[in-house]
Amino acid sequence: MIQSRNPQFEKRVRTFLERQHFMHLIGFDLQHIAEGRTEGWLTLEEKHKQQKGFAHGGLIATLADITAGFAAYTLVPEDHHVVTAELKVSYFLPAVGHKLHAIGWVIKQGRKINFCEAEVWDVVEEAGQEPQRRLIAKATTSMATVFPGDF
Repeated sequence: MIQSRNPQFEKRVRTFLERQHFMHLIGFDLQHIAEGRTEGWLTLEEKHKQQKGFAHGGLIATLADITAGFAAYTLVPEDHHVVTAELKVSYFLPAVGHKLHAIGWVIKQGRKINFCEAEVWDVVEEAGQEPQRRLIAKATTSMATVFPGDF
C-alpha cells in the first residue's frame, strides 16, 4: 500500500517547486500532486525540438524523471530527499503534437528505494476537434531516498 510518511507532502512539493529552476527553464508545469503520483504538462516550443520538429528525446526522459521523482518525493519523511538511482526509457513514437503530458507514479514503496513508472503522452490539438493523445514513451525508475547525514 502506497502511503506518505509526510502528511504535508503536497505543501512540501509545492514549496520545492517554487525553487525548481530547471523545470521553469524548460516550461514544465507540475499540476497534479497526489500521494505517490504526479502529473504535468509542457507546451512544446522550438527550443524543445530536434530534426523534423520532433521533441528531443532528452526532454521526454527528463519529464519522465521529474514526474516519477516527485511521485517518490511525496512519500518520504520531511527531512529526507529523493535522487534518481536508475532511469530506463522506452520510446515508442516521436512527439509531433503541441503539448506533452507526463505522469509518474510509485509502484512499490520502500524505505531506501521507491520503484516508479512514468508515461509521456503526445497531445495533438486541432481546431474544432478533440485532442488526440498518443503514448510516446514509458519509463521505469528507481528513486533512492537520501537520509539526513548522507549529504
